[in-house]
Amino acid sequence: MVNFSRFLLQAAVTGVALAVVIAVFFPGVLDRGEHGPESGVSAPAEHPGAPASYADGVRRAAPAVVNIMTSRNISTALGFGLHDLFGQPLPPGEREQSSLGSGVIMTDQGHILTNHHVIEEADAIAVVLPDGTAHPAEIIGIDPDTDLAVLRVRRPGLAVATAGRSSDLQVGDVVLAIGNPFGVGQTVTHGIVSATGRKQLGINTFEDFIQTDAAINPGNSGGALINARGEVIGINTAIFSRSGGSHGIGFAIPVDLARSVMNEIIEQGFVARGWLGIEVQAMNRELAESFGLDAPRGVLVAGILREGPAAEAGIRAGDILTHLDGSSVNTPREALNAIARTQPGESLEIELLRDGEETTLAATVAQRPI
Repeated sequence: MVNFSRFLLQAAVTGVALAVVIAVFFPGVLDRGEHGPESGVSAPAEHPGAPASYADGVRRAAPAVVNIMTSRNISTALGFGLHDLFGQPLPPGEREQSSLGSGVIMTDQGHILTNHHVIEEADAIAVVLPDGTAHPAEIIGIDPDTDLAVLRVRRPGLAVATAGRSSDLQVGDVVLAIGNPFGVGQTVTHGIVSATGRKQLGINTFEDFIQTDAAINPGNSGGALINARGEVIGINTAIFSRSGGSHGIGFAIPVDLARSVMNEIIEQGFVARGWLGIEVQAMNRELAESFGLDAPRGVLVAGILREGPAAEAGIRAGDILTHLDGSSVNTPREALNAIARTQPGESLEIELLRDGEETTLAATVAQRPI
């Protein structure tokens, strides 16, 4: 009996040791389950950075994305039986023209970021929350140069978006657009970051767009572009389209810029930007040759405001601006952005060519007219 017990113990130890060896050195032998070789289906690969669902991120962000309804009254011959967004009858001779957009609740005081073009010329603005309730909104301020506006709804307990860092975005990052396209209701679309830092598109005065292939359609304007974690990283603004629908080229304002604009509007009612009072134009080869240059460089001062900051600094029409605060400028937009980034009251170093000679001046920047 003792020998038989020893035999069983030795067999058990040997079996365990053999199983360990097989598990360590031949793991595929033990993989005979639903996805094993006998089933003819390979086990799925693990992709930690690509979740099977983005529902958690959407759940975090969606409650802070609202629909914005605007209306303005247009004079017509007859207006009987018409009402505005809040149910008030319109006087005879006026007709209500309504439009739809989206917005993002950014503070617990009810401040909402949206696009300026969504609320432009509106006589009444209503914010529709995800629970379906509509509330009148006041305009805190606008910034047409970036196509941003800040609204406010005075209601406690609002869901507030979590802002990410758009400066951390990389091409290829997964993003989702949340808004109200074509007025069908809150909708989520999915894509990636196609490009960052898109400029010179002719959409806004100051441009630094995120480009995405997530579908953005009419009504999405002012809505949220979020990352997979549900953080807002942009405000959807525009699309490139020949038909009015999404063609996979959409643009969003980076949240870093949007929050900066929002904070200035909340604090002082406007965005402070530098201004010199000059008109500049691009240098082409013909202009460069006429000024004795071998190749185009800098931007030409085509006009100057009398008694403006540039005139007081000694800048003249016909000067060629080559550097602003040490950075080269070769397009009117680069020059405009460099001036605008300088805070009013600060000094801006200007390097220019005048009659073929290099000259350096300093100008005290003024507040850009609103």
